[in-house]
Amino acid sequence: MARPLRIERAGAWYHVTARGTERRAIFLDDPDRNRWLRLAARSVEQFNLALHAYVLMDNHYHLLVETREANLSRAMQWFQTSYSMGFNHRHRRVGPLFQGRFKAVLVEPAVWGLEASRYVHLNPVRTGRLGLDKQARQADRLGARGRPDAGQVQERLKRLRQYRWSSYRVYAGLEQGPEWLTSTAVLELGGGSGTTRDKQRRYKHYVEEAVREGLRENPWEQVQGRLVLGGREFLETVRRTIRGPHREQPQRRALKNRPDWKAVVKAIEEFRGEKWEAFRDRHGDWGREAAWYLGRRTCGLRLGELGAAAGGADYAAVSEAVKRFERRLERDRDLRRTMATLNQMLNVET
Repeated sequence: MARPLRIERAGAWYHVTARGTERRAIFLDDPDRNRWLRLAARSVEQFNLALHAYVLMDNHYHLLVETREANLSRAMQWFQTSYSMGFNHRHRRVGPLFQGRFKAVLVEPAVWGLEASRYVHLNPVRTGRLGLDKQARQADRLGARGRPDAGQVQERLKRLRQYRWSSYRVYAGLEQGPEWLTSTAVLELGGGSGTTRDKQRRYKHYVEEAVREGLRENPWEQVQGRLVLGGREFLETVRRTIRGPHREQPQRRALKNRPDWKAVVKAIEEFRGEKWEAFRDRHGDWGREAAWYLGRRTCGLRLGELGAAAGGADYAAVSEAVKRFERRLERDRDLRRTMATLNQMLNVET
């Protein structure tokens, strides 16, 4: 079997994750977790990395990391080998600790860095006990469960805020961060001015709002070819620069060109038989929300870009409209058929 294609770039952001073999635990106690953190600190210095976010779960971990040199594979090989050897020695075990090689997705920070960090930090509350496992989140997207009660929300928030083994407490201003953790860049992506404390408050609201709403959004649904999370221009840049042996060409071919905003508008105009200006601001019309949904899902555009393209709508209004359209799409079979046709017109897989 061909090894996963690695996109090694200087100045690149990656979401990295690795899971224990057979989904077994890779952290058995706090000394294991503390040793992982010490190795993280060493890797930041040794490989010139910027570690933006992390979370340790029982049988896996997540990182949002930036490589200042093109050395992700070397850094992660050292990191996981060092941790595995220490774990096996301490717990008197033999054999591989991790299930295959680590997985890495190249992330366009300006577009997806903020959401990727939120996904990392929300891992501790994605559990069945808190009503946020995979099946529950799917039910939320279908509108089948309604809003969670206040007690359940408070339990989720308590878990998130008290979880010791992630960088969220630093981002939320609940504790001082270690020197090897870089939180400034992600906080800047949240926008706005003010002090670091102001930015931490905005980030805390951004993350905890998702807890209250049920974690409907999943940025990894937008990953192209299991390799890249980014907009159209970013994806095209990656396609032009990646290299790899012939056996890895199927992954490279999976990085398809994304349509742009003009293509989305043109497809909807052709489907409806009327111009964008005629229905863009029409009350109750699905056309603008469909365009925003496709612009987000198929073009990888930022919320602010979508708002500007549709007459200057606020990014928060765009975000809420996209969520509302997703819920409607799950319930409305005819609308799903319409969107399938639009995807075909844009040459996008549904």
